[in-house]
Amino acid sequence: MKLNSIGLDAEKSKMLAKDLNILLANFQRYYQNLRGIHWNIKGKRFFDLHVKFEELYNDANLKVDEIAERILTLGGVPLHTFEDYIENSSVPVGKNITKDDDAIRLIVDSLTELLLIERGILNASDEANDEGTNSMMSDFISEQEKTVWMMKAWLAEEI
Repeated sequence: MKLNSIGLDAEKSKMLAKDLNILLANFQRYYQNLRGIHWNIKGKRFFDLHVKFEELYNDANLKVDEIAERILTLGGVPLHTFEDYIENSSVPVGKNITKDDDAIRLIVDSLTELLLIERGILNASDEANDEGTNSMMSDFISEQEKTVWMMKAWLAEEI
């Protein structure tokens, strides 16, 4: 087994970087969705939701940077074009969403997809003994599970 400069299996690191690029593409789509609903939300809950969506897109923007830097740390190259993001993402696209319920549903559906991807990366990073990626995924998952719970409570739906 060949180790890279941070002491991880080089081949497993390459595969993790590939998986993280999929997550990066999906986070970029999620980020754009959040920007769109932040700009376009209408109705009596505008003020509360406008602020909440800004909080979420600022957080997503930070996570995009963390993911890209982890890809670089593992020796990969982060995806960085809209073409790459479109080709490599499965998070639903939210277009012209103005209603509060539709916006919150988009967030829940997007986070559900991100959680599936992150759990796969968590398993792979555990097998690769990659604590850096593992810790990042654990943190993301914990935060997003709480956000899903809160959004589902807002929708008056069960988890």
